[in-house]
Amino acid sequence: KETIKKILASLDIKINSVSDAGLGLTIPNYRVDVQREIDVIEEILRVYGYNNISFSKKLNASVANSPRNEDYKMQNIIGGLLTSLGFNEMMANSLTSPDYIKLSDDLKEEFNITMLNPLSRDLSAMRQSLLFSGLEALSYNINRRSTDLKFYEFGKTYHKLPSGIEEHKHLSLFLTGNKIAESWTNPQKMSDFFLFKGYVEAILSRLGLEKIKNQPTTSDVFAEGMAIFIGTDKIVDFGTIKKSIAKAFDIKQEIFYADFNWNAVLKFVGSKIKFIEIPKYPEVRRDLALLVDESVNFDSIYTIAQQTEKSLLKNIQLFDVYQGANLPEGKKSYAVSFTIQDASKTLTDVQIDKIMSKLQKNFETELQAVLR
Repeated sequence: KETIKKILASLDIKINSVSDAGLGLTIPNYRVDVQREIDVIEEILRVYGYNNISFSKKLNASVANSPRNEDYKMQNIIGGLLTSLGFNEMMANSLTSPDYIKLSDDLKEEFNITMLNPLSRDLSAMRQSLLFSGLEALSYNINRRSTDLKFYEFGKTYHKLPSGIEEHKHLSLFLTGNKIAESWTNPQKMSDFFLFKGYVEAILSRLGLEKIKNQPTTSDVFAEGMAIFIGTDKIVDFGTIKKSIAKAFDIKQEIFYADFNWNAVLKFVGSKIKFIEIPKYPEVRRDLALLVDESVNFDSIYTIAQQTEKSLLKNIQLFDVYQGANLPEGKKSYAVSFTIQDASKTLTDVQIDKIMSKLQKNFETELQAVLR
């Protein structure tokens, strides 16, 4: 007790009364951090020294079971995947400049959550998007001659909506510069949209997310981009950032950005792992060279093929696109491969030809495609 009294006296904490039940204390007004009994106990232990407290050598602990799709587990899995792909994790401040919302019509000034006593105007509002803090990091590195960058961040956005204040979890990806480091064996080649799209699809594949739909993005921060949906839920927007937005951060090179709705992603991640036997029977590949209108995209071909043969058609790949000489005006050529496989038996030529004939007929009917 005497030791405790001495420690309290050294902390300017006045002892009013002493009883078997405890001590009556008066806390100095300047000690705003000491509000509860546990705060006083913590102060006494801090001065006394945690290393001077003896405890038993036996420790008991209980391990709580958590599901496979727990948020932190998914973050660790995807963080490990992105690190293996050459990305570096960044952690940006949730406080940002309120002026950034002027760069996008999708962000509203009335949805800003502003600080009552900010350190500066640049740190006076909670961010509504992870994009601008990421562009700040890119600009900082590019200005110091580090131009080949791959960043990712798990973070939150904050919105003061009419229904109340909301926090949304996101995963953002940033890519700019060359694909690989410059060397005498590898000439410099800039990162492109399809490389970035591969990174986005690698994340979805690692999480086991299937039955996705691609649509043009409606976000106004992209010069060109795509959105991926599962059902009616948007999972991710990604694409090339507008030059006008990059210019606001003094960035002249092309920037690729992806914004994952992490709450929606977690909703579709299964809690069980599914195992499928490796097929014993061979797969068969057949190619079609289709002459179609310029307005037709590969997604239309992919959708029609999936609807035509759902069980045996395992993969559909576009491996060549040609526009130019020797083609009618307003036309282009798509070279598409189809992988067909039956897990229970070897397919015969008759079965394969029947499937390919059905595909060709549907392409001709729905897309007015012509076989080259």
